[in-house]
Amino acid sequence: MPNSIKCIIIDDEPLALDILETYIQSHENLKLVNKFSNAQEASQWLASNENEVDIVFSDIDMPEMSGIDLIKSRYPAPYAIIFTTAHPNYATDAFDFEALDYLLKPIAPDRFAKAIKRAEEYVQLRRNADKDSSLNTDYIFVKVDGQHQKVLYQDIYFVEAFADYVKIWISPDKRIVTLQTMRNMENALPKSSFIRVHRSFIVALDKIESIQNSNISIGGKLIPIGKNYKDAVMEIVKKAKLQ
Repeated sequence: MPNSIKCIIIDDEPLALDILETYIQSHENLKLVNKFSNAQEASQWLASNENEVDIVFSDIDMPEMSGIDLIKSRYPAPYAIIFTTAHPNYATDAFDFEALDYLLKPIAPDRFAKAIKRAEEYVQLRRNADKDSSLNTDYIFVKVDGQHQKVLYQDIYFVEAFADYVKIWISPDKRIVTLQTMRNMENALPKSSFIRVHRSFIVALDKIESIQNSNISIGGKLIPIGKNYKDAVMEIVKKAKLQ
C-alpha cells in the first residue's frame, strides 16, 4: 500500500498495545510500522532520518519519560500526535503541543474511527502541501460549504484559530472559514512566505506592516506574538533589517 498511513504506538501497557494494534489493523489504509513499550526507545527511533511515520499514538503517563515529554522534545514534528490515556487531566498540556486528538481509555472503536478520520485529513493535506511545493504552486484548496475553494497565497493576510475551524483572512475585513487545524495550515503554507507567531495566528510575511513589543500590525489589526514564537519572529526581523 504505497499511500498507506504509517503509524507507531507507544504504551507501557501490553494490553493497550494489543488493543491499538487491533484497531489499526481494522483500518486498511493504516500501516503499523513499529510499537514501543517506553518513550525513550520511541524517541531514538523517531530521531532517525530513515524512519518515516504519519501518526504517533502515545500514552502519556509512562515511567522515566512521559508522552508529553517525548512530544515536547520533538516539537514541532512532521507527524500527527494522538494521545491515548486514562487520565483526562493532561488534555491542556497535550493540546498545547497541538495533539491532533486525545483518546481516553478504554477507547471505543467508533471514537478511534473518528480520530482516524481527522488524521486522514491531516495526512492528505500535508502530502498535498509537499506535492504543491515540488510543483511550485501558489495556492491551496480549502473546503468551504461542501466545495473546495482555491485560495492564492498572495491574498492571505493571516490565519486565525477559531475553535475547530480556522479563519483565513484574505483582506483586513474578509475571511474564509474552514474546518481545519492550525497545525495543518502551518504545514500547508510555504515557510518562505508565512510564519507562525502565536498558537492562534499564522501571518503572511509580506503583509506585516510593523512589529512592536509583542504585537504585529497587519491591515490595521494587532496580532499577538506568543512567547514560544518570539525568537523566530525576531530572527525574521534580523535577517531583513538594514545594517
